Amino acid sequence: MKIDELDKTLDDESLRRWKEQLLGAVDVNNVGESAEPEVKIISLSILSPGRPAIVLPIPEDGKPKGLWFTLKEGSSYSLRFTFQVSNNIVVGFRYTNNVWKTGFKVDSEKLMLGTFSPQPKPYTIDVPEETTPSGYFARGQYSAISKFIDDDNKCYLKMQYTFDIRRLL
Repeated sequence: MKIDELDKTLDDESLRRWKEQLLGAVDVNNVGESAEPEVKIISLSILSPGRPAIVLPIPEDGKPKGLWFTLKEGSSYSLRFTFQVSNNIVVGFRYTNNVWKTGFKVDSEKLMLGTFSPQPKPYTIDVPEETTPSGYFARGQYSAISKFIDDDNKCYLKMQYTFDIRRLL
């Protein structure tokens, strides 16, 4: 929705309050002429209690070369996404992740991140903590495809990567 379209609905009080809440203190200079929102994923981090954060470099083509990271079996971890929104509001921004091991899909996740307005300061979202699988059959190499998409199914980043789960790090 363009800013011009937002102005046309000023008569509706509840809609006006909702827009104020959604837009907050939007920097008008940050809103572009394009109706399409732009989202740039700045960083992806893996956080694990008692360990330093692993900040993963995001390659331009979305395909890291070789093994991207290694996790310890049975360990707790959470993800942190840092991204910037410009040009327009991104509605229904979400993260999807599909994981395969030896050709079989072993995990699928869809996580709604929210609706975000353009602003100069990047957004940071922490995902709830999870635990890596453990045991003999859980160890090994996995392949995954992660996407950041919106309600219009516009894909802002698609990453294909491999990672390991090991007994000891």
